[in-house]
Amino acid sequence: MSGPLDGIRVLDLTSVAMGPYATQILGDMGADVIKIETHLGEVFRHVSSNRNPAMGAAFLNLNRNKRSVVLELKSSDGRDAFLELVKTADVLIFNVRPQSMRKLGFDFESLSALNPRLIYCGAYGFSEAGPYAGRPAFDDIVQAMSGTASLQGRNKDDGPAYVNTILADKTAGLTAAYSIAMALYERERSGLGQAIKVPMFETMVSFTLTEHLAGETFRPTEGSMGYDRVLSAHRKPYQTRDGFIGLLPYTDAQWQRFFAVAGYPHHASDVRFEKLNERSKNIDALYDILADIISQRSTGDWMTLLRDADIPSTPVLTPEEVLEDEHLAATGFFRDDVHPTEGPLRTISIPVKFSRTPGDIRRLAPNLGEHTHEILSEIQDSR
Repeated sequence: MSGPLDGIRVLDLTSVAMGPYATQILGDMGADVIKIETHLGEVFRHVSSNRNPAMGAAFLNLNRNKRSVVLELKSSDGRDAFLELVKTADVLIFNVRPQSMRKLGFDFESLSALNPRLIYCGAYGFSEAGPYAGRPAFDDIVQAMSGTASLQGRNKDDGPAYVNTILADKTAGLTAAYSIAMALYERERSGLGQAIKVPMFETMVSFTLTEHLAGETFRPTEGSMGYDRVLSAHRKPYQTRDGFIGLLPYTDAQWQRFFAVAGYPHHASDVRFEKLNERSKNIDALYDILADIISQRSTGDWMTLLRDADIPSTPVLTPEEVLEDEHLAATGFFRDDVHPTEGPLRTISIPVKFSRTPGDIRRLAPNLGEHTHEILSEIQDSR
């Protein structure tokens, strides 16, 4: 079976995580993704852990369903080959700075003259419309600039903190993937390609402030910024007698049921906690009470009570425990594959399911330049 993007060719001029995450999603959905690299290979090839040089774990997890071609774009031969590929492509995505693309002669105007149907997607640090244009940007930098690090460290003694995942990279990568899909849909009606700009900074500010704009949503302001429930110092996994659980009664009915099964029915009639609006105003006091109640029983006891009461809850799992999760095992989420050079690997399945045109893992991450001859031969045949 072919994925929904079968027949779409994507030129992937990206590295690290933001762009490769986007193009892997497109590849999983059936696109022919051609990863263009220099003879050194992209930087994530060299991030450990690894069995062999230039095939690090992070690279393997971001670059399946792609073919690798080595092209030195500053050379005349590399430039000529790239331009021939552009003529055959549906999408070009890059995360080098736009001024570098212009210097190479790979700006949208030049490439769309060769291929008017080309979707040209730039995913980089900052919009060129503002004073930050051209600045270097990585996940940590964008987390720090977008308010994310400040919010993550709110109410903590050691100040701002980064989220322990490359959140800005992957958020921008997801945005690039859905933007390209929408542009492909529009092209079906217009017959024309277009340029897409996905600046990490603006994308992450939009992502972060959706709930945290809060009182500054209103003009004039109706209070401070920040979603109080999320920022409460007491919002964290709760310690039981023998471990930790994640717990979130949210609706009025869920809080009523929680206090009943926990043996504290008088809190259910407390005017501070009866309704959502009042709970929001008294969230610190509520979560402080919740922490005290949870500490009085074991994790197993709580999970039995909370499941029976249909209250959202879970034991806190380590990453290692996630690998053994029964639900993920039942759905086949983790797969065992054998890479041609890296040997046995655990791979992560495609989480999104299509009933008629499902995606598929057709090939594992390529070795550097593995498909150079194959792809250059295709260019010759297309002339």
